[in-house]
Parts: sequence; C-alpha cells; structure tokens
Amino acid sequence: MRNKLLMAVAAGLVASASTAAMAQDQIYGVLMKTLSNPFWGAMEEGVRDGAATIGVEYYLQAVESDQAAEPQLNVCNTMLERDPAVMITAAINSTILLPCLSRATEMGIPVVDLDGNLDHEIAEEAGVDIAFTIGSDNVAAGAQGAEYVVTVLGQDATGPVLVIEGLAGNITGQRRAQGFADRLAELAPGLEIVASLPGDWDRGRAANITNDILTRNPDLVAIFAANDGMALGAVEAAYAAGVGDDIVIVGVDGNSDAVESIQEGRLNASVAQLPYLVGAQAVEFASAVLAGEETPEFIQVPTLVLTQEILEEGSEPMLQYVR
Repeated sequence: MRNKLLMAVAAGLVASASTAAMAQDQIYGVLMKTLSNPFWGAMEEGVRDGAATIGVEYYLQAVESDQAAEPQLNVCNTMLERDPAVMITAAINSTILLPCLSRATEMGIPVVDLDGNLDHEIAEEAGVDIAFTIGSDNVAAGAQGAEYVVTVLGQDATGPVLVIEGLAGNITGQRRAQGFADRLAELAPGLEIVASLPGDWDRGRAANITNDILTRNPDLVAIFAANDGMALGAVEAAYAAGVGDDIVIVGVDGNSDAVESIQEGRLNASVAQLPYLVGAQAVEFASAVLAGEETPEFIQVPTLVLTQEILEEGSEPMLQYVR
C-alpha cells in the first residue's frame, strides 16, 4: 500500500509539458485561512514550490485567524475582481465562501477545494462547481489517531477520553472527530469519550477545555485534538496539572511545532496531513483542469502518524514532505 501511495505522489508531482506550457500565461488565485497557523504556512510553501515547478504565477491571500469567516468572504470577493484563472480556496467553514464561489462559477473560473472544507452537495445547491477537492481523508486521519491511542493503551483499556473538535460547523474538524470516535468504539469499547467539544482551532481554548475536563475526570487517559495547535494546548494543560506523562495526547496536521513537541517527548503523536504536498499538488492539478484534462473529484494525499520513534529513525520516505 505504501509503495502505491508513493507512486501516486510521485506521479502527481510530475506535470506534463503541455499543461505547463498552457499555464505560463495564467495567474492563479489562492485563498487560505491564516498563515499564522504552521499548517497553512507549510501549504503556502507547497503552493510556491508547485507553482515554480510548472512555471505559473499566483497571488495568495489569507486572513488573520481560523475564525475570521466574514473577513475571508470579503477577501474572496476582492480576489474575484482580479479575474484569476482558477480559485484555489481553503474555506473557514463549509458555507461562508459559497456566494463568492458561486460568482466564480458564473464567471467560468474553476474552484478548487483545499483540505476538504467544502461539502460538495451543499456547494452544488449554491451553484458552485467544484473542480476537485484535494487533501487528506479526514475521517481516516481521525481513525488513525484512535488506532495510535489503542496501540499505546491496549484494546482492553478502560477510562475517560476527551475529544477536542475544530471550529463549530467546520466539516474538516467534524470528520476528524467522528473518525476518531467511530474507530475508538470499534477497537477499544472500554475507552469512553466523556466530552467532545469545539476548541475553535485555538490553542488557548483547548487548554481551558482540558483543564475543565481534568477537574471532572482526573483519571483521563487520552486526548484527541482535531489539529496540532489544540493538541499542544492540551499538552500544556496536562503538564501544568502534573499529569502530562499519564495521558496519551494525539493531534492532527504534523506541523513544525508538533514535531518539536514530539521530539521533546511531550506530545505523543500527530497524524501528519502533509500540507506541503497538498499545496504543491493543488497547483499542479489546477493546471491540468485549465488544460482541459480530466482530474478525480477527490484527490487524497496520504497521511503519516508521527511519533518520536519515527522521527528519530528518519527512514520513513514520507518524512520528506513534513514541514
């Protein structure tokens, strides 16, 4: 399976000469969430390198935070005024950008959904034609988090578990949390999720949630957070309470801050979404769409569970895409 994934990745990173030639006179619009989050910073790096590889120009904009939904809609509308060849977007939630992206569809501008933030059925009802969605399988990423927890604690383990979701209404966080919950119930039914609460992608809020749940459940055995920022907030709260070494804490994204914490032996693991690779391939597949080539509706980039052991060994081929 790994060889097949690597072959798919390698194939995706090689652009055809005809596609690259067509793309040279086109400017791509790229709208992300916030570059203050290392996840989106890594994806920006991938966009930059992907654009350089196939020789296209782009302009990229982001908003100040993962919660700035209305400002993101305003930025989207402003970007449309420049009539980009394609709109590559990472929506803060599944509905906020629909009016803007509907206009893009009316203008004949292909819409690319970064990281699976748009619901295709809802988008279609709103008049948005999504060329393709690219990102990791968020349900599978959550399931991988559960599998890691069970690997550490054992299938016969019992005890309370906390899930820290993303921003309320965000489909990405919902899918990660659901994937974790479903797989945990399947593998270790004795591990009970005592709370599943939105952490709004915010480190401080996740720390507060962890403190509150620890007060009610001092025997907490595991925490799953839908992104690394929130996982690191949980780590801080757990160690401040003196139980950091007693709780298995897992995040999602595999960003640089998480990698550092894992290497230090604080955060146990992160399901790396390889945002660098998502950004690079998003640009390349967008150029294929503009060249009239067929692309899959859903393009999945593989994930990798980062642990201290894997980072220290350094032999995993997919580590080259971790930023």
